[in-house]
Amino acid sequence: MKRPPPRPPYPDLLRQPGGDFGWLEDRLLRERWLADLGPEGVAVLVLLALAADRHGASYFSRPRMAAALAVDVRTIDAALQRLLDLQLVAFRPWRVGERDGVWQLLPVPKGEHAVATQGPTTAEEVFRELGLLKPR
Repeated sequence: MKRPPPRPPYPDLLRQPGGDFGWLEDRLLRERWLADLGPEGVAVLVLLALAADRHGASYFSRPRMAAALAVDVRTIDAALQRLLDLQLVAFRPWRVGERDGVWQLLPVPKGEHAVATQGPTTAEEVFRELGLLKPR
């Protein structure tokens, strides 16, 4: 016998989507995309989803993203690169060579989700990437 789903603590305060609303696919959680993105990548993905128009496009600049998330632009750059590498977003600059432009949320890729190891692999590399150690 299947158990009924648990009741929310406050059933009279159920959240209802309204107005402009960005949806995130549950596959991001079930297929470990969020774990592979890391905290900064997840934060940027959520920001882009909340700022997206009906086409999934956001026009936030990198400094504006950094200010909204209270992090530095280098952290935003690394998170955006991770989103690009995983093909969760696409980017078109305002002009050739410009670092800001339109960020578009893409459908979560289908098929087996396997991520090659990218980024730091040792504690020393993590500390360098966070700016806590001087570059070599």
